[in-house]
Amino acid sequence: MLGLRCVRLNVRSVLFIMLSFFLNTIKFSQTAINEMDMPVKSESHKTVNTSAFRSITSDDVSACPTNLECSKLSFPCISCSYNLSCHYGKPMNVTCEARQNVQCKENREFVRTAICRYCYQTEPWEHTCVRKAPCHTSYRTNCTVFPDVLCLGHRTFFKNLQCNWTQGFKWSTALIISITLGGFGVDRFYLGHWQEGIGKLFSFGGLGIWTLIDVILISLHYLGPADGSLYI
Repeated sequence: MLGLRCVRLNVRSVLFIMLSFFLNTIKFSQTAINEMDMPVKSESHKTVNTSAFRSITSDDVSACPTNLECSKLSFPCISCSYNLSCHYGKPMNVTCEARQNVQCKENREFVRTAICRYCYQTEPWEHTCVRKAPCHTSYRTNCTVFPDVLCLGHRTFFKNLQCNWTQGFKWSTALIISITLGGFGVDRFYLGHWQEGIGKLFSFGGLGIWTLIDVILISLHYLGPADGSLYI
């Protein structure tokens, strides 16, 4: 018969193992989130070597307002020229003019101030995207900048977005379970992290340290459902 040998672990060794596990888990999760948040440049975008770029707009100007000052018009009622020698992120002057067949008052050509950047580099509140459902992690979709935003390149571009969906997991329920029964891994089982739940159960919540860490992570919305869905 083969003899069984017991391995003794002191409290310091257990705490070191648990801390290493959590640091690796947090680092991996943060890396995954950063990768999903990275915007994807439009495949149709190509480098332009000319000194100015004429923006591409729709030919439909039937919806353009009339009897309005030309300088107050927006796309697609105007066409603008950009100087590609501008410095990224810095203000620049953009020369615009009312498009043909657009009726407006005063000078048809005017100058506006804009930030030197491409349209795919605009802020989330400066463009709108086509939402897709259902999805599980992230998806690629088309986004278009708002008519009053001036930017270089194509006004419609590709971008990666995170899914905004839920499977019914409540944040308040997860937090209460973590505080009351977290030492037995019930919070991890509730969120679908069954492997961590088993480890947490047999380690008595990592001698309390794992329990405390999970309470903090759930309270900060850092630890969510295993399927990638959002809390309700």
